Amino acid sequence: MRHVEIDVVEIPLSRPFTISRGTRSSVTVVRVSIEEAGFIGLGECTPTARYNQSTDSVVAQLNAVKAEIEAGASRTQLQALLPAGSARNVLDCALWRLTAATQQKTLWQATDIAQPNSIVTAETISLDSLEAMVASTLDAVSRGAKLLKIKLDSQQIIEKVAAIRKAAPDNKLIIDANEAWGKCDLPAIIEQLNQYDIAMLEQPLPAGKDQRLSEFKHVIPICADESCHVATDIAALKQRYEFINIKLDKCGGLTEALDMVKVAKQHDMRLMVGCMLGSSLAMSAALPIAAQCELVDVDGPIWLAVDSTPYLTYQQGDVWT
Repeated sequence: MRHVEIDVVEIPLSRPFTISRGTRSSVTVVRVSIEEAGFIGLGECTPTARYNQSTDSVVAQLNAVKAEIEAGASRTQLQALLPAGSARNVLDCALWRLTAATQQKTLWQATDIAQPNSIVTAETISLDSLEAMVASTLDAVSRGAKLLKIKLDSQQIIEKVAAIRKAAPDNKLIIDANEAWGKCDLPAIIEQLNQYDIAMLEQPLPAGKDQRLSEFKHVIPICADESCHVATDIAALKQRYEFINIKLDKCGGLTEALDMVKVAKQHDMRLMVGCMLGSSLAMSAALPIAAQCELVDVDGPIWLAVDSTPYLTYQQGDVWT
């Protein structure tokens, strides 16, 4: 018989984190521990208002299926018990780790994915004034960041990117608009951005209102984030996007994420893995996906004032596995 514990933890951020939808100074995560025969599996998720989630709603979902999990429900059965999202993610990752523990394997070995020494991860440049974003860029570059992810809204798009490119002439740059460019002349903006050697543009238009992306050639590859949650979304996105962004909190865990990798490859879609704000416990569960992706953004822990075990090491633009 298993025992499931559910905990809600508020983690302060070391500095404000701002995207087009708002600013945060802390993050609330939900953690699950599943114990069976002395072995323990841990998981963490971050409820997100953008996906109609709250801490209370996620905890309610977990409590609704707690009896089934304690009675021995498998990861396969879990997929039918809960919809894609944070609640399923935290249980799925905990079950993966429980399986690994009982088999005396690492998560890498349990997923049968080769473990690299390290993986290049993006460092996010939070939305702010042009001057503040340049200062953040210079700081990231001074610490060895290789890949920078620029958070933008619809204001000063070109000016901010130009200034950041000047401050980081040798770094790979990606842009995340978080659905904020719905009223912009998108083809013209992308054409202007092309001179700054942008590797990828993430979710410029709102999910469900992104048909315009199929009407013009993308001189910069475009990535579906809010528009792509699970594997069954992928086929319909090919005419609008070149990349998909896999996030465990969106898709509902490592099980679905592994399926998304397979389906994306079948449709010749390029791969990115992303994250919500969260601790090393959440990020480490995504690393088997990150090892298969062209672009990786798992920098959540570097925004936290306090991290959690098992600690990941972030150094010189890499996360060490």
